[in-house]
Amino acid sequence: MQVTKYNASGNDFIIFHDAKIKDRSKLAKLLCNRQKGVGADGMVVLVPHDEYDFEWEFYNSDGSDAAMCGNATRAVAHYAVEKGISLNHHAEFLTGAGLIRAEVNGQYVVTDMISPKMIQQNIEEFGYTWWLMDTGVPHLVSIRDSVEEFDLAQAKELRDKYNANVNICTITDTGMTVRTYERGVEGETLACGTGVMACYVRALEEELVDEGQCAIIAHSGEELYMELKHDTYRFGGKVTKTFVAQTEMIQA
Repeated sequence: MQVTKYNASGNDFIIFHDAKIKDRSKLAKLLCNRQKGVGADGMVVLVPHDEYDFEWEFYNSDGSDAAMCGNATRAVAHYAVEKGISLNHHAEFLTGAGLIRAEVNGQYVVTDMISPKMIQQNIEEFGYTWWLMDTGVPHLVSIRDSVEEFDLAQAKELRDKYNANVNICTITDTGMTVRTYERGVEGETLACGTGVMACYVRALEEELVDEGQCAIIAHSGEELYMELKHDTYRFGGKVTKTFVAQTEMIQA
């Protein structure tokens, strides 16, 4: 079994394609294990689709599934173009949250994201005001003066209470800085695309940033960008194909 490892701004993924959909939750948990497997935040499987280039199965590292992952859309689009599954440097594919379109220009990939859905504003927790929204998956967002300190115990409590990813962000002279605690990984990750989008959506609604390209620094230190263009939220950044590996693990 051959798998490809990708890194998208600090989020890492195991990607491969197969002929049919099936439950691969056990395989995802095995392969994503950083001690006994390949190691990754998530696993993505591309399977054929009658209308689009493909559809995906997305699994978190704990084997749970997720409807959407922003950074994974960029990594998967690059993989699909490289493998000839998608043509002309464009990918169009179905996720659990809906249709995704992406443009691939070398290592740089831009995704047209799912439209956000506001769930609840002005939630008061731990002395901060949070917004809860769905950007493909649910996210809590708090805007702060600084993101140097991120209490992961509090983040875990919020994750469990609201069944959502937890983000803190700050506005800077050049854009934004974002940190995210991800459910399914159950810890802070180096980047989260849907979390970046959620933070941008709140900042935009509060008129702290504008609709033009906004530079956003992830916890990995890499720069991503968001913009609202023609009513579409566009998310861009670099991806890296880390390696290709053969594994003897039987597909679960």
